[in-house]
Amino acid sequence: MLSTVIIGVGSYAPPTLLKNEDFLAKGIDTTDEWIRSRTGIRERHITDGSESTTDLATNAARAAIANAGIETSSIELIVVATLTPERPMPSAACAIQQRLGLPGVPAMDVAAACSGFIYGLSVADGLMRARGYKTVLVIGADILSSITNWADRSTCVLFGDGAGAVILKASEEEHRGITDIVLGADGNASELLTLERGGTIFMNGKEVFKLAVTVMGNVAQSLLERNQITKDDLALVIPHQANNRIIEAIASKIDVPIERFHVNVERYGNTSAASIPIALAEAVAAGRLKRNDWLLLVAFGGGLTWGGALIRW
Repeated sequence: MLSTVIIGVGSYAPPTLLKNEDFLAKGIDTTDEWIRSRTGIRERHITDGSESTTDLATNAARAAIANAGIETSSIELIVVATLTPERPMPSAACAIQQRLGLPGVPAMDVAAACSGFIYGLSVADGLMRARGYKTVLVIGADILSSITNWADRSTCVLFGDGAGAVILKASEEEHRGITDIVLGADGNASELLTLERGGTIFMNGKEVFKLAVTVMGNVAQSLLERNQITKDDLALVIPHQANNRIIEAIASKIDVPIERFHVNVERYGNTSAASIPIALAEAVAAGRLKRNDWLLLVAFGGGLTWGGALIRW
């Protein structure tokens, strides 16, 4: 194989909406204006307790399979990025494998928080090249509402639930598909964004904001420079949808017009590993990508972790 191409995309978000004004009913001392001005978020999708991470992920997977126009039975590997599996063992990937009716197909979870989808892409791409898998399902799925501290107004307004998926296919075409991936982590800063077992998310928002802008900007610039791609060559940038101010700061740092970013944070909030594949599915549906366009994905999350992918569509 010469390349790994994305042949299908799909997403799913639970139907229940939690709007900014709904936080008052929860006893949270905040307002729509306060949330919008600081984050850009207007609403987010929240599970009502009847859907699990496996449910969301399976729905997104089926949408991607349909979009790709393939038989489910052709999938040879499943990689799932999540920090909210129903249980540590068996993995969410194994539960999804069972739902899809794929016994025997290798399945694994990847834990890299909001960077998880790009880590998952890298794992899948590497195994396709090393082990010869031809068709692979990669999913990012999280239910952050289940680990949100609803008494902490600085964080509870940020998070939503959802899942996104892609189908990767081995190809003999040159100069297409996943061109380059950068991954990184820094455990020295791990206490800035944490989740204790059985607990809720803690985040030092100010410090995470500064690091996210710096690191994601550096990752984007590194990918462009080492592949001799100019900012003008980029057709679309899809960053992790954490905060509108972070996205705008990244656009300024790499000097790419915000119009070439796909941004949906106002409607979903931060869905962790699901945010990039959900946005990608939206961008494809909106016709924002055409063959041979350059696409840049970039993310930052707990760990601290980060990653970026340069893709020729």
